[in-house]
Amino acid sequence: MKKLIFLINFLIVGSFYAKAQQSYSSLIFLADSLYKAKNYQDANKNYISGFKLEHKNKIDLYNAGCAAALAGDQVTALKFLNLSVKQGWIDIDHLKKDSDLVSLHDLAGWKQVVSILQAKIDQMEASYNKEAKVALEEAYQTDQDIRIEFIAIRKKESNQSKKADSLYKLMIYHDSLNTITVTKILDKYGWLGEDKVGNKGNLTLFLVVQHASLETQQKYLPMLRMAAKKGRARLSSLALLEDRVALGEGKKQIYGSQLSSIPNNPNKYYLAPLLDPNNVDKRRAAMGMQPLADYIKAWDILWDIEEYKKQLPQYEEWAKGVKK
Repeated sequence: MKKLIFLINFLIVGSFYAKAQQSYSSLIFLADSLYKAKNYQDANKNYISGFKLEHKNKIDLYNAGCAAALAGDQVTALKFLNLSVKQGWIDIDHLKKDSDLVSLHDLAGWKQVVSILQAKIDQMEASYNKEAKVALEEAYQTDQDIRIEFIAIRKKESNQSKKADSLYKLMIYHDSLNTITVTKILDKYGWLGEDKVGNKGNLTLFLVVQHASLETQQKYLPMLRMAAKKGRARLSSLALLEDRVALGEGKKQIYGSQLSSIPNNPNKYYLAPLLDPNNVDKRRAAMGMQPLADYIKAWDILWDIEEYKKQLPQYEEWAKGVKK
C-alpha cells in the first residue's frame, strides 16, 4: 500500500513538474494548433498559460484575442488585443474585417481598441517615409502577384508547360526590377522598420532580397541581422534569409525553412540539407517559427528525424546538383 501511495505521489509530482517545464513556445504552439482545430476553449486556456510566462509577440497576442473571442471570453479577448496593439500590431484593416472578432464589435472595449490603434497609426503615418513606402508597396504587389499566378499554373500544368516557363521568366524579370528599387532604398536609408514604411513595406524589403541573387542576399544579410536585433525586421525573416544564404554558399541550413524539388520529380519536395536536425525546433522556436513537422506538412513531408539523417547524404548530393 505504501508503495502504491508513493507511486501515486510520484505521478502527481511528476505531472506538476512537467507542467512547470512547459515553455512559452510549446504552450503557444499548442494553442495555435487548437485554434486551427477550432477547439477555442482549450486554445484560450493555453494562450493564457503562455502569456503568464511572457507576452511580447504581437501576432501571438492577436491570435489569442481571436481564440478568446470565439471561446466567448470577451474580457480576455479585449485584453489580448490591447496587448497586441501595445506590442506593435498596426494592421487596423485586418482587425476591423476579421470575422473571428465580430462578437466584440458592440462592446465599448472594442471601440477603445480601435480608437487607440487608429491614433497610433495616425502618429506613425506622420513620420512615414512616404516615397519609400509607396515604392515598396508597388514592389510587393508585383512580387506576390506573379508568384501566385505561377504557383497556380505549376500545380495545374506542371513546371514544363509553356505558360509556366513564360511566367517564370516574367517573374525573374520583375525580381530584377524590384531588386533595383529595394537596394536603392536599403543603401540610402538602411533597413526601414514598420514605423517608417508600414507592415507591408517592411516585409517587402525581406521578400525582394530573399528573391534576389546570392550576391545581393550576402550583401544585405548583415543589415537584416542588425534590423532584427533592433526590432525593425521579423526574426522569422532573418531565419529564412540565413538559410537561403547558407545553402547558396554550399553549407547546411540552420532553421529548416528551405525545401527543394526532388530531381526528375518537380512536384515532390525534400527538406534541403539541415544542420543538427535534433535541435532544429529549439532554433526555430527562438525565431518565432512553428515546429518543423508542422511547417513541412504543407509539402506532404512527414518529419522523421532518424530517417532524415539516413537520407541526408543523398539530399546533399541533390543540393550540389541544384547549386550547379
